[in-house]
Amino acid sequence: MAFWARQICVWCSSVKTCSVANSIQRLRKTHRTWMQLHQHSALSLLCSDNHFLQCGLKTNRSVSLGSHLQSTNSSNGQIRSSENNLLSPVNDCQQQAEIIPSSDTKTLYEDWEDTPPSSALEEISEEEAVQIVAEPPLPLESFTLRDYVDRSETLSKLVLLGVDLSKIEKRPNAGQLLLRMDFEKDIRKRLLFLKDVGVEDNQLGPFLTKNPFILAVDMEALETRVAYLKSKKFGKEAIALMVSGAPFLLSFSVERLDNRLGFFQKELGLSVQKTRDLVVRLPRLLTGSLEPIKENLQLCRIELGFRHNEIQHIVSKVPKILTANKRKLTETFDYLHNVMGIPHHILTKFPQVFNSKLLQVKERHMFLTFLGRAQYDPAQPNYISLDKLVSMPDEVFCTEIAKASVQDLEKFLKTL
Repeated sequence: MAFWARQICVWCSSVKTCSVANSIQRLRKTHRTWMQLHQHSALSLLCSDNHFLQCGLKTNRSVSLGSHLQSTNSSNGQIRSSENNLLSPVNDCQQQAEIIPSSDTKTLYEDWEDTPPSSALEEISEEEAVQIVAEPPLPLESFTLRDYVDRSETLSKLVLLGVDLSKIEKRPNAGQLLLRMDFEKDIRKRLLFLKDVGVEDNQLGPFLTKNPFILAVDMEALETRVAYLKSKKFGKEAIALMVSGAPFLLSFSVERLDNRLGFFQKELGLSVQKTRDLVVRLPRLLTGSLEPIKENLQLCRIELGFRHNEIQHIVSKVPKILTANKRKLTETFDYLHNVMGIPHHILTKFPQVFNSKLLQVKERHMFLTFLGRAQYDPAQPNYISLDKLVSMPDEVFCTEIAKASVQDLEKFLKTL
């Protein structure tokens, strides 16, 4: 009876949301299923070896299958008689038997009654509570991006590209910028743009590590700046070298890029082609500060005594002189010109000597002086060019230039 009461409640609620015809059809289907269940239970009961299927209903509430199938209007006495006949083995053994439905029966029960959803206020056991694993909350503030990598698709994909988040988080506002971005909407199209410009796949990570702010630059502005470089006759390979070598290049406006190119062309008196070659070889000239460049140019003119055309040649051959350390540049020139006696025109012919290690120049010059072979005048015999003096490895230098062995050089250096 309890079962039929629950079914009536379900049907009543169904009428509220479904049509009357559907409710009647469901009632008929449920009745047929109930009749099949009782037939199945009766066969299981009669065919067992005095073993009964327990059903959760106590035996004193069990109803005889035969009497139920014959008529629901039978007298109470007839029903009790049928129950006593069927359940007599249990009474003899003084046991309380229960009927357990089979797996098919359980499936039918599950079809009849919808399992109510669990409530947030429902009490659970301690064992179930221990099994619950709660993810740690996302920190509202942090000094490192590492706390957000596992929870941010953008950061995790940038790490796979080779971006060093430990360097980015040291930049003001860079970490907040990346956390606010969506990889698919904000970053992917800019990565594809950089690849089209010429940045290699293995360079994307280092590129974004140095300049993550390019991800916030408007796409139209990026395209405009590349179009400007093309209008200045920079080829595709040249633009690729410039963008890869100077990650901040495309973060500068067209006006700033144009002013920088004009500065080098006017200050150095270079032609348009030589100006292009200069910034392609050292694109940082377009993005770095102009102050050290102006100071080095003044140093070469006034303190080192190079003429204008000599400076043009030196800068065209070795653009790094424009950004070199002033102290190192002065000390190298002083030793080459005042100690070794090399004039300006020879230094202008071999400006690579300014990029060499001063200690190596000193050691080799003193060794050649000790051997009597320190001769740097091209008009004299046994001439030794500055290029060979600083570019050759020790083995070749000793064999071809000093005409000695490496052991001789090492012994000499120990005496210094």
